[in-house]
Amino acid sequence: MKHIIFYLDFISPYAYLAFEKLPEALKGISYSVTYKPLLFAGLLKHHGQLGPAEIAPKREWTYRQVLWLAHQQGVALQLPASHPFNPLALLRLAAACDRSGAPNRYVCETIFRHVWQTGLEAVDAQRMDALAAQLAPQRDPNGAEVKAQLKANSGEAIAQGVFGVPALVVDGKVFWGLDALPMLRAFLLGEAWFDSPAWDAAAQLPGVQRQR
Repeated sequence: MKHIIFYLDFISPYAYLAFEKLPEALKGISYSVTYKPLLFAGLLKHHGQLGPAEIAPKREWTYRQVLWLAHQQGVALQLPASHPFNPLALLRLAAACDRSGAPNRYVCETIFRHVWQTGLEAVDAQRMDALAAQLAPQRDPNGAEVKAQLKANSGEAIAQGVFGVPALVVDGKVFWGLDALPMLRAFLLGEAWFDSPAWDAAAQLPGVQRQR
């Protein structure tokens, strides 16, 4: 059985769609998953990138595309009342629901749907209180232990080459994005291509670093 680490941030509609479609994408395959919340903005800062919502045309395209993808794939999706938003409270709540900081699928599903199926403000104070009451976290979401766990998740992800969410890591290989699910399935099924030189060759291609 292969083990997958699923790095996610509830702010990402692509992470939501990948989360919803993962069971279908990997149907018939024996695997286990650990869900690890992290701050997407921290990845962007580390890699010196702007977020999709910081580039106006990309922001508009992102919303149009995820609405289309949800429609095409039969996944319920409503854009929240405002986006982007600060997801830290949601991430901390998720991490607080497990002693090791790795929430189960029910917790992640509940929070994702809180954000992406209601059309409401994701971090409205009253809604957050109701969400916390429903999930009944084992630890204080605002405690130092939970905050440290989120930071550790980000550091662990960066060390493995993660640069965005959703990112699914298995056997040291990073599969990024909703559209990587078919590739992940092929890997888990043992497709020979992954044992060819192609995977490692991609990292050897020379490039040019733009001056900042």
